[in-house]
This record gives sequence, C-alpha cells and structure tokens, in this order.
Amino acid sequence: MTQPPAADLVIRAAAVHTLVPGEETQRAVAVTGERITALSPDPKGLDHLVTAATRVVDAPGSTVLPAFDDTHTHLILAAHSVFDVPVHRARTIAQFQDLIRERAATTPPGQWIRTTINWQELNLAEGRMPTAAELDEATSEHPVLVKRGAYNGMLNSYAIRLAGFTARTPQPPGGEIQHDERGRPTGRLIGSATALAERLLPRPDLASRIEGLRAASHDYAATGIGTVRDCLVPVEDLAVLGAARERGALGVRIRALVSGFAARSAADVDDLLDLMEPWQGVEDDWLRVWGVKFAVDGGIEAGALEEPYVGRPCYHGTLLWEPEVLVEAVDRVVRRGWRAGVHAWGDRALRILLDVYESVLARHPGLPQGTLVIEHGGLATPAQRARAVRLGIPVTVQHPLLHDAAVPQIQAWGEQRVSAIFPLREWLDEGALLAAGSDHPVGPYGAMTSVWGMTTRRTRAGVQGPEHAIDRAEAVGLHTTEAVRLLGEGDRRGTLAPGLLADLTLWPEDPFDCAERTLAAMLPELTLVGGTVVHDQAAPPATGGRDAGAGAE
Repeated sequence: MTQPPAADLVIRAAAVHTLVPGEETQRAVAVTGERITALSPDPKGLDHLVTAATRVVDAPGSTVLPAFDDTHTHLILAAHSVFDVPVHRARTIAQFQDLIRERAATTPPGQWIRTTINWQELNLAEGRMPTAAELDEATSEHPVLVKRGAYNGMLNSYAIRLAGFTARTPQPPGGEIQHDERGRPTGRLIGSATALAERLLPRPDLASRIEGLRAASHDYAATGIGTVRDCLVPVEDLAVLGAARERGALGVRIRALVSGFAARSAADVDDLLDLMEPWQGVEDDWLRVWGVKFAVDGGIEAGALEEPYVGRPCYHGTLLWEPEVLVEAVDRVVRRGWRAGVHAWGDRALRILLDVYESVLARHPGLPQGTLVIEHGGLATPAQRARAVRLGIPVTVQHPLLHDAAVPQIQAWGEQRVSAIFPLREWLDEGALLAAGSDHPVGPYGAMTSVWGMTTRRTRAGVQGPEHAIDRAEAVGLHTTEAVRLLGEGDRRGTLAPGLLADLTLWPEDPFDCAERTLAAMLPELTLVGGTVVHDQAAPPATGGRDAGAGAE
C-alpha cells in the first residue's frame, strides 16, 4: 500500500462520518492539497503524517461531515444585496422606515436606495408592505426601491416619477403596475414590472460585484455549504462569476443555471444558448455552467393550481409558457448539450411540466438522469410523483422556502394544500432522486437549518404536514450524497474518502443525535472546499451574506 503524503491538515474528532455506505465511523481525517489523503478510526492514527507545517485540529467533541450542497439557491441575488438596506431585520413598518431613513442620512440626495429582499410582509406586525407614502416619510430626497423576492416591489413617489409611471402606462407582459381606484400608480410592482424600475438603477462596477460575491459566498460557507447550484444567473453575469473565480473570491463551488426567464420562444432560447457557448465543456471544479432555468408558473401568489385560490374562485395562478412552446425551448437546450431545470410550484404546473418532459424524453430517448430536473415540485399529487419516478426526473426541494413562506402561502392556498407541500417521505419511499436546497432568499440558507426543517416540518405557521418528515440521515443525504448524484459529481465529492476533493465541515456536536433545538441553529466550526479553509469560526466573519440577503421566485 502506498504511504499517504505528509498532511497539510489533520482533524482529530469524536466522529468522522464519511457517508460511504457500509463504512464505520472514523476519528481522524488528513488533507493534502485539495484532496483527502487518509482516514483513521483512531484519533491519533494519522499522527505519522503530521510535520512541522501541518495544521492539527484537535476537536474531541466535534463531528466531521462532507460539506453540504445547496441545490437550489440564488447566490447572485444574495451578492447583489450585500450592500442594500437590511430591511429583513425589521419587525414593524416603523422599523422598516427607520432602516431606510438611516441609509438616506448617508446617501447623497438623488441617489437610489434599494432594500434587501429576503423578507415577507406578512412577517411584519402590520402584515403588509409599506406604502409609497410611508416610504416618502423615510426619505423624499432619494428614489427608493423596496423589493421582496425577485418579482415584487414597492416604489416611493420619487421613484414612481423617475420610472415615468402614470395612469396611462401599459401593463408589461407577465407583470402588473398596480393602480389605485383613481387610476394612479401606487408604487406596487409585480412580476416583470419590477424590471421596469430596476433598469433605472446604476449598475455596480466589477469590483463591487466581486466583493459582493466574496461576502455572500463565504457566508454560505459559514453555514456548512460548500457548493451552490445558483438557479437564476443572468447570462451576462457569467463573466462576473468568472472574474470572481480568477481573483480567488469564491467561498463555495458554483453550478450556474442561466436564467431563461426572458425567453418567450425557441428562437430566444437559441440566442441565449449562443451566448452560453464559450462555457460549454468547461470543467472547472469551482465554477461550471449547469444549464438553463425556466419557470412554468409563479410562486407564492401565482403558483398554478388545479383548484382555485382561497377566496378567489376564478383564480388558479399564472402559467408562464404555452406547453408546446416550452417543449421546443427545452428541446433546444438538450440538443445543444445542456440541462434544463424548470420551476413548477403548483400541482397544475407540475402536471404540465411532466407533459413537457415526457415529450422531450420521447424525442431524446436515453437522456442521462439529471438532464431534466423539476425545481420545487411543491404541490405534487401521488399520480404526479409516480409519473416523475417512472420518467426518472429528479426533484430539488427546499424546506426553508416552506418555513418562511408558510403564512402567506396559507392565505393563498389554505392549510390543507400547504401541509401537503414537499411530501419528502413519500417521494423517497417511492424511489425519487431528491436533492435539497434553500431557495434563498425566500428561505434562509444553512446546512443544519434545512436538516432541522426537513425532520421537524416546522414553519413560521407551525408544523405543516408532519407525516412528510424524514430522518436526519436522509436529510443530510439530500444535501450531500444525493446532491452529487443529481450533479453527476459523486466520483469527486459528496463523501469523505482518500482521493476525493476535501470538501468537509467540522460541527461542534453530532448532527445525527444532538438536541433538536441545537440542530436548528448549529453552525460549523470549520468549512473546507478543496482543502481551502473558507470558513473558520475562530476568524473574523466577512460582512454581508445571510444578514444582507436577496430574493427570488
């Protein structure tokens, strides 16, 4: 047997859970360069690899696990919001106004003020968004864009004037400029209408973008995340990600899904794929383009349902594509050698998406599993689950999304349907390939936050659907071994074994048997990606990240 090389890092721990099937718990792990080089069941069993240059971490009460994947999140949006007004801290509209007022005091008059977007208005005491008039009270000397998620906004009066919105402004396709009873714009923007305001904001320079990515990506790492599948990357931002990679700014690996939300035809998709062509076949372990992201329906307020919304007998949500057109769009993606992930939140949307995928599979028999992915599949009936399993279509699920959105979702859909969202127990028992994520900023990112949610089904509206809960080993697997199956990277990472990439985390307690309260808030002491320390609890934290979040879907 070949002697392992001298170690750059040795961790001695109470447990090293390799997640390799059938392998007993280890007690020490050695890392050299970017790879794991040795494991031992004896905490001192790797001491012969220690030299004067080796960092030795003695953690007799701690546990080592692979780093987690967040398979559906929005790092680009989180990075955008690093320097925005942190209104997600507010619990009342008065506090919301105070945060904007504080920013206005240090911002030259006439310059835009924008908020973070990882918040829900129903979590404010007033249960609503601030009005334009209330934003005017915070500042009348600055245009203000309040965002909640990627597709909901509110402007103050200054911003309404700059945007040129009047009673005669036409409604944009896929969006709404809200008006009052007299036909005047209220400042409320929904869907594609938010882009009409956002295009007025000055574009940050490359250095600012890179610093935003540095802060946000390292904050993901501070929660135990080592790889993110970013599901809404504008094609022009691939160059920004590339620049951040070149400058060593990334704290996590990135698998980018380029946004296809602006496409409305197969020809539009062809144009998008032409722009993506330079990234085809790039095998950088830190940064890869995974494929294209589309959406069949809306989110909390617009997911497409078979039955109507609560109190709205004629409203079933919003469909964003004609099925036959989406078939052609996904077909173009597959023909060009890419993969497609499609957002489907309501049961009607999922039915239509399965129709689309079945048509694409008929044209391309033998597509590898993971070429076509269901993003969310929030409300999935037994028949739909069986069909997805039969077709071999994986699903990404996000309990943190359900946790933070449960209150407004219950208002829209009712408790019965919300309790049925993300039936993880059933999906796994029926043989589906699932991988877990956060959908930050709708939900908070964090390895153990997600594990806690999937195992307890707790939300801001209480426990929802406890029968759908899974156990901790299964939940950890959805972020590690199953996540790399989805991505086709199980031969490189996702478990801890000699020769694999050293993507690992060190936890103060064992997540498999610690108290539930501890699990919910537990953060790693150390996170490594490719042998590089991207988070060390003993080091000063970076700014931004979770406390300067962003928004999506």
